[in-house]
Amino acid sequence: MSKKIASTGYDIYIENGLAALDQFIQKNNFSKLFFLVDSTTEELCLPIVLKKLPSVTSYDIITIDPGEENKNIDFCIGIWKMLLDFEADRNSLILNVGGGVVTDMGSFAAATFKRGIAFVQVPTTLLAQVDASVGGKTGIDMDEVKNCIGTFTQPQAVVIDPIFLKTLSERQLVSGFAEMIKHGLIADAKELAILKTTSPKNISIDRIEQSICIKNNIVKADPAEKGLRKILNFGHTIGHAIESYFLQSKSPLLHGEALAMGMYCETYLSQKHHSLTETEADDIFQLLKNIFPLAAIPEVAISDLLNFMKQDKKNLGDQIGFALLDNIGVCSYNHYLTSEEITQSLHFYQKTII
Repeated sequence: MSKKIASTGYDIYIENGLAALDQFIQKNNFSKLFFLVDSTTEELCLPIVLKKLPSVTSYDIITIDPGEENKNIDFCIGIWKMLLDFEADRNSLILNVGGGVVTDMGSFAAATFKRGIAFVQVPTTLLAQVDASVGGKTGIDMDEVKNCIGTFTQPQAVVIDPIFLKTLSERQLVSGFAEMIKHGLIADAKELAILKTTSPKNISIDRIEQSICIKNNIVKADPAEKGLRKILNFGHTIGHAIESYFLQSKSPLLHGEALAMGMYCETYLSQKHHSLTETEADDIFQLLKNIFPLAAIPEVAISDLLNFMKQDKKNLGDQIGFALLDNIGVCSYNHYLTSEEITQSLHFYQKTII
C-alpha cells in the first residue's frame, strides 16, 4: 500500500509507488506508452519498473545519454523525433524513469510535443525524488545556463519508490542529500536537526517523505514562483553558476555538490547582508564541510561565475537575485546583491573550506 500526498492537480505516491502507478495506468485509457530513460536507468531501473507494472504489455523505449551536459535542445529534438516515429498522439503517456536530467527534459519534451501530452515522473535518484520531480518545473539548459528554457507543467503523477536508491553510488546519495539539507535550512529547523544525525547512505522513507512535504507545501502555496516558491532557490544562484562552470571542465560536479558550495556562499551572504547570526552561519558552514566534498573555485573562474549569475531567472534588471536565510528554518526572497558582494562570498568560501 502506498502513501499518497496531494499536490497541485496530481498525487505523489510514496513508498510502494510502482504498484500505485500500475493502478493509475489501468484506470486511464492512454493510446500509447513511452518510457524515457538514459542508458544507466535503462539497464538498472527499467527492469524493476516493468516487473512492477504487469498491466503494461505494449510500450516503446526512448533512450538518451546520461549527464547534465546532454540536457539540451539537441537531445530534446531527438526525443520529439522518436515520438513522431512512434506515432505518438495527444492521448499518449510518457513515463520519465531517471534522475533530474530525465525528469526535467522528459517533462519539457512532453509539455511541448503537440502542445502537450501526459507524463508521469518516476525519479530514480535521491535528488530527483526529493526535488527535481516535484513541483511541475520542466526545463533544458542552453549555453551551459541551467534550466533557462522551460515551462510550468504539472505531471499526471509522481511515483517515489525507495527500491531505486539501491542502484545509486554513495556520491549520488550525498548529492541528493544536499536538497534535503536545503529544505531544512529554509523551512524546517527540526527536520534539519534530524538530518544532522542522518547518514546520506542510509536515508529512510520517512526522511524522504518529510523532504517532499516541505517542498510540496511551498509549491502548492505558489505554483508559478511569483513569491514564496523563490525560497527553494536558496543556494542555487551561486550553485547553478558553479555547476555550469564545472560542466565545461573535465571534472563536472553533480547538482547537489554544486548546491552545497552555493549554500556555503549564500549562508555567508545571509549573515553578512541579512539577519542570519554568526553562530547560525558557523553551524551551517561546519555542517556543509562535514558532509559534502566542497571543491576549490579557481580565482580565474569568478568572472565566468558572475556572468552565469547574470542569466539567473530571479534577477531584476541588472541586479542578481537571492533567497537568503533569516535564520535557520526561515528564508526570504527578493534580495539583490552586487557583483562585489557576491565576489566577497566566493573569496570567503575559498579561504575557509580547507
